[in-house]
Amino acid sequence: MRSLNQLRAEQFSALTEVVFRFLAEPKEVERFLTQLSEFATRNEISLGPLKTVVKNILLVPHGALKRNLSSEQVRADFIALGLSEEKASYFAEQWKLNSPTLAQLAVEQTLMVNQLIDMEWKFGVTAGSSELEKVGSIFLQMKLVVKKGNQMEHVYVELTLPQFYSFLHEMERVKTSLECFS
Repeated sequence: MRSLNQLRAEQFSALTEVVFRFLAEPKEVERFLTQLSEFATRNEISLGPLKTVVKNILLVPHGALKRNLSSEQVRADFIALGLSEEKASYFAEQWKLNSPTLAQLAVEQTLMVNQLIDMEWKFGVTAGSSELEKVGSIFLQMKLVVKKGNQMEHVYVELTLPQFYSFLHEMERVKTSLECFS
């Protein structure tokens, strides 16, 4: 962070803009690296150390998103890490402007990893088995149709009755959590 303190205000502002653009569009890695390279060339800074500094900068917003930190808390984190008050305040202002969009992107990415399209299920009872304690046990077979990106995938799962109740409990917790967001 001390190396960030050596940047002039306009340099820090430009670097912060590059960082927030990457946070908003994390799949644009090539563009991000090109912008970092251009920034390093324009400001006569070595690219290697700049990448290290930027990796460290990116840790704070990622942690702030996970913990839902306010701009003041982000500012305090940067000050604690050794960034000057002026630069920490500037980053916190940018965080305040960009955090709602970044939080929405994080939720979309988290919730749309695998989308459940359809589910079929059957209960059964084990009638015969080489293991005596398995006879008469109840099980559940599920066939899930999951959308992964643009592809549909069939996932087959077999659960014992205790595993099913545990699964059901987790699904009820997820439902409750999702209802809080809507």
